[in-house]
Amino acid sequence: MEVSSNNKEIISMKNISKIYKMGINEFTALSEVELSILRGEYVAIVGPSGAGKSTLMNIIGCLDTPTKGEYILDGLNTKCSDSKLAEIRNSKIGFIFQNYNLLPKLNILENVELPLWYSGVPNSKAKKMALEAIGKVGLETHIKHKPSELSGGQMQRVAIARALVTNPQIILADEPTGALDSKSGKEVLNMLSDLNKEGNTIIMITHDKEIASNAKRIITVRDGKIISDYLNKVEGKEVLK
Repeated sequence: MEVSSNNKEIISMKNISKIYKMGINEFTALSEVELSILRGEYVAIVGPSGAGKSTLMNIIGCLDTPTKGEYILDGLNTKCSDSKLAEIRNSKIGFIFQNYNLLPKLNILENVELPLWYSGVPNSKAKKMALEAIGKVGLETHIKHKPSELSGGQMQRVAIARALVTNPQIILADEPTGALDSKSGKEVLNMLSDLNKEGNTIIMITHDKEIASNAKRIITVRDGKIISDYLNKVEGKEVLK
């Protein structure tokens, strides 16, 4: 169901909690999180292992649902059926994972086409859209290669192309440089910055503060709560309220 929302606000989370039951015990992964992200922002969510950032990422990405609270994504209430949630996820979010998540038996073109196949896009149109996305990451000469024939940096660029191919509202990157050498990692970060300059909303999850410093806004999570939220590379580190 679509709800009224500030058209500049693409993510609105109010009083979000996630509680896991483990037998007779409960574990609170997120506790009363309040979060607003504007369209076109480049945000890094940073925190140590176990801080709750992966749980927060899964809820942002509609891969999981909160136990309590309200999550509005681009004007849509995510409290809905699993099938509707999957529809929202597939249309609104492009995912980039640390380990690429490419299918080894498919070539690069087919890997990038995959989200379009799931969405029912006709083959000829899917191919055209995939070739355009692959061109954006500079791998148009590699479309027949299998993932095993590529370097780590190239595989992550394929993953970026796959994330872009559906023209999503948000690019959600989970430790996008975690499996890369420093040179390839820098190339991927530069690509994310370029995508943000083109108007894409980027949300990056990382445990590395140096990687997070590439974002324009840094949110720190610890013990299931947001403990700091500030604009980066702005004089005075303006705190967001």
